[in-house]
Amino acid sequence: MDVRRRTQAERSAATHAALVAAARTLFAERGYAAVGTPEIAHAAGVTRGAMYHQFADKAALFAAVAEAVEADVTRRLTEGVIAAAPSDPIATLHAAVDAWFDACEDPEVRRVLLLDAPVVLGWEGFRDLAQAYGLGLTEQLLQAAIDAGRLPALATTPFAHVLLGALHEAVLFVTAEPGARAETARVLHALVDGLNGSAASRP
Repeated sequence: MDVRRRTQAERSAATHAALVAAARTLFAERGYAAVGTPEIAHAAGVTRGAMYHQFADKAALFAAVAEAVEADVTRRLTEGVIAAAPSDPIATLHAAVDAWFDACEDPEVRRVLLLDAPVVLGWEGFRDLAQAYGLGLTEQLLQAAIDAGRLPALATTPFAHVLLGALHEAVLFVTAEPGARAETARVLHALVDGLNGSAASRP
């Protein structure tokens, strides 16, 4: 009995993963609106009935895809910061900004997270997803800089919310104006440096 239940669970998990993988590829290539559920089911090698057993509708499947892409972006940010080998907490924040811009140049990230997610998930859903994955990491980076005396001793949660808002607005701007990446990144670096300067000037 236990073996049968495990087998059913494994099959369900495999179907779920196949649908997310197929939808992720299709959504990234053509966008949410241009992809239909029959095409997703066919690409995943499952029936539409099996798909609707896993997901209530196409929007629910998109939400799972968006979460998978967001998780990958967070992983890439962490790896990018580590690879940059920053020498201090402010350099770490600079590296995180650059890694964020690098990740958002990926066509999949741009299409799924920046263009489609705010529309399909709604602004609140999009915001909740971004914060679920990015908020903790941002708070950690800010707290390290605060502890080192490199940033003002502000509450990290609202601090992180404000910084995340700036980061998302920045990449949305660059998505519309691709040639503006370098200047926009300089603006964000200047904001971080300005906060660092304000901490250094405090008595």
